[in-house]
Parts: sequence; structure tokens; C-alpha cells
Amino acid sequence: MRVIAGKFKSRQLKSVDSSHTRPTTDKNKENLFNMIGPYFDGGICLDLFGGSGGLGIEALSRGMDELYSVDKQYKAFATIRENFKLLKIEDVAHVYKMDFRKALQQFAQLGLKFDLVLLDPPYGLKINQGILSFLDEHHMLNDGCLVVVEDLNEEAFEITQPFVLKKQQSYGITTLQILEYKE
Repeated sequence: MRVIAGKFKSRQLKSVDSSHTRPTTDKNKENLFNMIGPYFDGGICLDLFGGSGGLGIEALSRGMDELYSVDKQYKAFATIRENFKLLKIEDVAHVYKMDFRKALQQFAQLGLKFDLVLLDPPYGLKINQGILSFLDEHHMLNDGCLVVVEDLNEEAFEITQPFVLKKQQSYGITTLQILEYKE
């Protein structure tokens, strides 16, 4: 696994040694960032189900200013922390070992507002719509915030205001939805 583009281009990342995570392939990562960027002019990124941290690191590499990465599994948390140290980005990349609900509560209390949100939870949980509602209700998204949702095809949901579906792409059993938040 590697960083595809930007200031950390071609840097190798460690992957999680666990069956509980599914790393995004380099090809899918490149397709995703071509759909949403491919580069950013600053902003704060939230990677709520971090895995190895690869997607959030890619966003930093492509111009995001700051990254908040969350994973409740210890192996994933340790891998993310290791990748942050490897790239020497601990000053702008923060990793939290906790459940996504607790992380959202904590970030809301801190008054954080995001410009890019990456949602790639374990399949079958049906939680993405609830997460979007929480982010909206707690005013955690800047106007124009992009939200990337990856889930099983049958878990794709109808997008309602204040979110607008920008793009949708299916890859085998999964669907990638790109949403934009409009205040």
C-alpha cells in the first residue's frame, strides 16, 4: 500500500494485520481522489473508520491541512499511528482509538468543522445516514464539505438535503457515493 499523489507520493504505508479491515486498493484510491479532487486547497479531514490511515494520509498528501483519524480496533489504531510517525505528520494528523459515536461526540464538543469526511465503515452496519444526520445537527461541516461514503450496493441510501449527491460509482459489491454539504 502506498500514497498515490501529492507531497508523500510513492511512500509506502503499513497495512493492518487483521481480517477486520479492508484496505482500499491503490486503483480505487486513485479513482476516488480523481472524483473528489484530485487536490485540495487546505481544510480539515475526518476519516471516521481509519483502518490503516491510507485514505486520510492521501488527503493530507493532496493538500488537506489537518487530519482526524478514528478506529476502535487496537491493531488499526497502532498502524495509523505508525504510518503517521513514518511520514512525520503527527503535528497535523491525530489518531483516536475509540468508537465512532464517542469520537463524533468529542469532536462536536471541541467545535471541529470538517471540509472532507471519509466514511468507510464495516459493511452491513447501516450507520452512514445516522452519521450524516449527527454531523449536520451538530454543525460539524463547513459549507461545500465533501463526504465520501463507501458501502455495500444494497446499503446505498437516498440522499436528502442539506446533502447533494455529486457522483455515484459502483465497484463490484460496493458503491461509492460523493456528497456535498450545502448549508
